[in-house]
Amino acid sequence: MSEKLNKSLLAEKLSISRSSLYYESKMDIKDEPIRNEITDVLTSNPFYGHKRIAIELKINKKRILRIMKKYGLTPKTRKNKGFSKPSDIGLPEAEYRNEIADVAISASNIVWCGDFTYIRFRNSFFYLATVIDVYTREIIGFAVSRRHNRFLVKAAVLDAIKKRGCLPEYFHSDQGSEYQSYEHAEFLTTLGVKVSMSAKGSPWQNPHKESFYSQFKLELGNITSFENDGQLAEAIYRQIYYYNNQRIHTALKMSPKQFYQLAALKVDGLNKSV
Repeated sequence: MSEKLNKSLLAEKLSISRSSLYYESKMDIKDEPIRNEITDVLTSNPFYGHKRIAIELKINKKRILRIMKKYGLTPKTRKNKGFSKPSDIGLPEAEYRNEIADVAISASNIVWCGDFTYIRFRNSFFYLATVIDVYTREIIGFAVSRRHNRFLVKAAVLDAIKKRGCLPEYFHSDQGSEYQSYEHAEFLTTLGVKVSMSAKGSPWQNPHKESFYSQFKLELGNITSFENDGQLAEAIYRQIYYYNNQRIHTALKMSPKQFYQLAALKVDGLNKSV
């Protein structure tokens, strides 16, 4: 039986036009290379959704989504129960208010935000404190410890100051006892930094940190596979490096480090033109 007859019979059986069979074939030819590119991106960035893949490949996100659905390509997802954060139940309201609600954040080092989380690891806890520049979304300071206290959050702040070589105008956090402590709040105040805190029980007032941790927890990997603290710490360092330098932030259309460097070049160019 000829190919023409095969196509005609198949089209009749499917109640479609014969030309549509050739159309699908042509679509497959066009989609296959993009499918391979998407697969390559997912190999290096297994948690990327279609929006980040579209930015990476510079292809329309609707087309990426269509091809991913067509070939059953999905990002890696899982629930991670090894992380949570304690609430400071019973603590009085902090003397510090939310100072950044109406602040125009138009450059780096205007607002830094701090937060911490803890990881249940081998029947105990491992703590991570981080500092993020709200404008660039970059994790500019962090510290890990077996204890969560004022020294942990201060170590993350000192790391941020060392790496950026400057101080922010505002430092924002929740009302955790670690952030209200003399070692943290008074330390920043004496340096001329305005301390800002979310209202009690209002995590949405620190959305950048909430967003970072939710994805970080997902992408860190299976923590039960680590044999000791050193392996877990190494994985944390590696994941933060990936977040800062390689992972595309959908709001920025690039990695936080790339955005920071681009912003710095623009500022330098403006200064030279003045």
